[in-house]
Amino acid sequence: MPEGPTEAPLEFDVVVVGAGGAGLAAALTAAGHGCSVALLERAAEVGGTTARSVGSITAACTRLQARAGVVDSIDDHFDDMARFAGAKVDRDNLELRRLFVKHAAETIAFLEDLGVIFFGPMPEPPHRVPRMHNVLPNSRALTRLLLKRARQRRVRVFVDAPVSGLCREDDRVTGVMATIDGQRRRLTARLGVILSTGDFSGDAAFRRGHLAPELWAIDAANPNSSGEVLRLALELGAEVVNGDLVWGPEIRFIAPQHRNLVDRLPPSPLFARLVLWSLSHLSDAILRPFLMMFVTTNLAPNLELLRQGAILVNLEGRSFVTADDEPALTMAAQPGKIAYFLLDARLAELFSAWPNYISTAPGLAYAYFADYRRNRDDITFSAHSIEALAGKIGLDARNLADTLHRHNRAAPPGRLIERPPFHALGPAKPWLMFTEGGLRIDTSLRVLDSEGRPIPGLFAAGSAGQGGLILEGHGHHLGWAFTSGRLAAESVVGR
Repeated sequence: MPEGPTEAPLEFDVVVVGAGGAGLAAALTAAGHGCSVALLERAAEVGGTTARSVGSITAACTRLQARAGVVDSIDDHFDDMARFAGAKVDRDNLELRRLFVKHAAETIAFLEDLGVIFFGPMPEPPHRVPRMHNVLPNSRALTRLLLKRARQRRVRVFVDAPVSGLCREDDRVTGVMATIDGQRRRLTARLGVILSTGDFSGDAAFRRGHLAPELWAIDAANPNSSGEVLRLALELGAEVVNGDLVWGPEIRFIAPQHRNLVDRLPPSPLFARLVLWSLSHLSDAILRPFLMMFVTTNLAPNLELLRQGAILVNLEGRSFVTADDEPALTMAAQPGKIAYFLLDARLAELFSAWPNYISTAPGLAYAYFADYRRNRDDITFSAHSIEALAGKIGLDARNLADTLHRHNRAAPPGRLIERPPFHALGPAKPWLMFTEGGLRIDTSLRVLDSEGRPIPGLFAAGSAGQGGLILEGHGHHLGWAFTSGRLAAESVVGR
């Protein structure tokens, strides 16, 4: 790559780096104020971690709450977030928490006005009232619809466009250096640059610098969360807050290798309205198989499976988890970082009704064994002998039989795996879902240096600008992404 730009600079009012939820919200908001906007994404398509999410946004005092008769308050949401934070509450940025809860309902309205359809609000204790709003039909609706709206507002969207430098004049950030169509280009930003590049879970050097050693080798759920632009901000004096905190490792079933019906469904407002109508008018017997296609795509298995007697086996057919282990960390040390859950007829029956579910999708449904057998035949295997089951999943039959024998010899009554048919769920793998460390910012979303002074012209949103905010509980990360993206753009344009 050439060291300097090969063509004349591209000139904009605002440059947004990272096209996930935060970046799309920032670009749309700035363009809505009449600004010329460039939106840069290092990956081949927009969406970031937002497109991989369940699609829940938690907010108080929304229109959907009012329609449902839910009485809520910003203060109650603020206090309930502390309950989710638990032992981490002393590390929370209270100013940013207050900023988030104050503006989250505006974010829901902003998205609804763009055509996003929500179902809810749904409960999630310890929230004292239902606050979770779930996008329909899935999270891809958020990113695809917002991308469409951004292009309608003439936002220039560049994909496969990694940023390699931040440009400054007189200590003010005035643009970025990026690779566009294979050429190194300078993009100037008259008003400011907004960093919305996500977390740093996909960057090995960042992980080694901030996370515990046992997490270094675990793969990131979003490998494009590279942290490279955060590093550029650090070179200007910025700093990362709460860099040692991480969501994970979390065991997830590996997603289907081929596009299924859910992937082919149009994430359009019209289709979302059809799904919303169905949720209110169709019987559970008709609706449930359809909904389960959404909730069994790439979700975390309930570790109650292990407490009830299921066995985790590696690719050699051997058990590797003891009662004192953390399964996700132990799995990361196994061949291929892959494992299968071994069950029998007793466990399949047990995990067929509440409270024993295989996995859950926030606010929508619990998925039981029959749901996985119906909708995920790529990861659900059954046979009437343990040897036949081993053949179906490609494990060593002798090792698997020996593992089962050892388990049954040591297991207490009621925890044996002995009733055919035998079942395997997998492959499953541990992931770092995302890191919680973000650049230190103020309530105007300006990036601060180590002395607490704003770096002129530089703003951050989403995970890149989490600033010490603790976002435990479903719907808070996505809520912060869109809310902070909007607010960052408002600050840049001076509104």
